[in-house]
Amino acid sequence: MAATALAVGGQRARPPPKALWSIGVAGCGAAAVSIALLVANDGGSEPRVHAALVGWIVVAYVLCGLIAWTLRPDSRFGPLMAAAGFAPLVSTLAVSSADLPYTVGEALRLLPVVLFLHVFLAYPTGRLRGLLERVLVAAAYLVAIGFRLPTMLLGGSGSDNLLEVVHQPGSAAVVRWAQVIGISTVVLAAVGVLIARVRVAGRPLRRPRDLFAMSFVLALVLLAAGVVISNTGGPAKEPMRAVTFAVIGIPPLVFLRALLRSRLARSAAADLLVELRSDPAPAVLRDALARALRDPSLTLVYWLPEFESWADLEGRAVELPQPDEGRATILIDRAGVHVAALVHDPALDNEPELLAAVSAGAAIALENGRLHAELRARLVELRGSRARVIEAGQSERQRLERNLHDGAQQRLIALSLDLGLLEERLSHNPDATGRLREARHEIALSLAELRDVARGLHPAVVSGHGLAVALESLAARAPVRVRLRVDLDARLHEGLEVAAYYVVAESLTNVGKHAQAMSATVDITRVNGQVVVEVVDDGIGGADTERGSGLRGLADRVEALGGRLRVWTPRGGGTRVRAEIPCA
Repeated sequence: MAATALAVGGQRARPPPKALWSIGVAGCGAAAVSIALLVANDGGSEPRVHAALVGWIVVAYVLCGLIAWTLRPDSRFGPLMAAAGFAPLVSTLAVSSADLPYTVGEALRLLPVVLFLHVFLAYPTGRLRGLLERVLVAAAYLVAIGFRLPTMLLGGSGSDNLLEVVHQPGSAAVVRWAQVIGISTVVLAAVGVLIARVRVAGRPLRRPRDLFAMSFVLALVLLAAGVVISNTGGPAKEPMRAVTFAVIGIPPLVFLRALLRSRLARSAAADLLVELRSDPAPAVLRDALARALRDPSLTLVYWLPEFESWADLEGRAVELPQPDEGRATILIDRAGVHVAALVHDPALDNEPELLAAVSAGAAIALENGRLHAELRARLVELRGSRARVIEAGQSERQRLERNLHDGAQQRLIALSLDLGLLEERLSHNPDATGRLREARHEIALSLAELRDVARGLHPAVVSGHGLAVALESLAARAPVRVRLRVDLDARLHEGLEVAAYYVVAESLTNVGKHAQAMSATVDITRVNGQVVVEVVDDGIGGADTERGSGLRGLADRVEALGGRLRVWTPRGGGTRVRAEIPCA
């Protein structure tokens, strides 16, 4: 069970203000230098637009990174974003007229692409999540730098290149195109990873995170296209460069909006405390917690000490998700004992203060919810116990019925046959013959009574021939005229058929004993995944449903199968018994 710690006291200390100011000033200086170099040396059609966009990217990433570093010192994302903000300055050196800056800029021309890719994949923790992402980022650095150096050594980067050893522009072009194809492939693979994140497990992700991820996707697609077009030239090069730089500047704005929204969301913790004063029901409490945490996918589970397991609001046992299942868990304790757990979007791990505030405020209310879940779990266990008791009783009844049929009934039948043979031998003795005939009659009565007892224990005809045949036999023996309608397209589970049989049998028995009825109607139908058993008579009504164990036993049998038994018995209006039993 993976759980997120609530304590915030163990967080890293925020970076010193002087360090933050120094990095911020350095970022502004990097933006100014980039703008100056591009305005003075960029040979494009719109050097000022290009310079402004590059300056904006530097400032946006550096400042937003510093804000994230300040608000979330435990996350590496802020420092990584700030570092990425300085990357455009490095590649901008390639427009310098001095040989050394030009060489450095050419060698690191694609470094910004890789750093932006690294930032996008490392959101929101600043750490790469799995082996695939680590391989992609490592491959991107290798292709961006490792392939660039051979190009420059072969003289494929102009006359100001200090690294040129031999002048073989053809070979340099081959290496350069290999680099373009490699970096484009890695970038598009990263796009696939980001799209997979958005669609992970089909669960509802939080909207700011979706928006942020899609801005990453768009920026990476344009980066890949920009790398290819910049190496082919043509009229689309300048517009594509402008659009790409403009889009790359969007993610810091989205991230800053998410940060501010996160800070404002902490006021939801105060609203939650007000809402908790009304002692909301568990389902209402879950909705309130989801609103406070801005996570519609939030799931609330409770710890049941008696069962030593976690349970949902309905009392059903559940397992906490593992870390690789795309969900995060925060345990809520009270007096050192587990009370509940919140299963939430992993992005909330970057807001530990919000999690701690909401969880602490909800602890008392969650105790009430835990008691509710425990009660539901007890009810589930009670229903299961009742079903097992009835099933065990039914099995025992079936065994007794089989023993009576195979044992006592067969012996009585054999005895009756023997007496019949003896009667033939003593046909000359009228007195003995009369006594034997009387004994055979008593045996026949005993057999009939024994069959009734066996049938009451377990209706073997149901198991052997089905509910419809069994009910026809029951209707034929009923004390009143019975109209029977069985509308089932197939046989049901044996336990369900036996329950339906007993409902009809007990109802017809009551009709014969108490209803003073002339006729009864029995309807068996399947409606919306339920078997509906209805018995209606035209008697005097007014049946007492509280005395006796017949109807109560029927209700227990029906409810053990998840169904419901109802009785309407107005005086002078007959009696109606209706059982509804799930059969899906």
